[in-house]
Amino acid sequence: QVQLVESGGGLVQAGGSLKLACAASEGTVSNIAMGWFRQAPGKEREFVARISWRGYATTYADTVKGRFTISRDNAKNTVYLEMNSLKPEDTAVYYCAAARTPFGSNWSSDFSSWGLGTQVTVSS
Repeated sequence: QVQLVESGGGLVQAGGSLKLACAASEGTVSNIAMGWFRQAPGKEREFVARISWRGYATTYADTVKGRFTISRDNAKNTVYLEMNSLKPEDTAVYYCAAARTPFGSNWSSDFSSWGLGTQVTVSS
């Protein structure tokens, strides 16, 4: 099973930017969709964004549309999440996930491998 490791989280002021990375090992993710989810304290894990296996199709949650950009570099087995205009409500642990299919879905149950997460904290 592919192993995923997220990086790039941290503390940032509202309006700032961060870029998360998710590196895959013990297998390739070039033929499957990848996604980002997040979980805030006391809340359920929620979908943030996903990208198809070649990167041609992307989908975003309404709450991040226009501010976040998901991308991938299959040669590096890495997926990215660029986050701009960050808000305090974006504070959460962000998880990278590998889907079971080339296009994936917005449902966490359709993702088979998960990273341990990286903390993003946005101060007001």
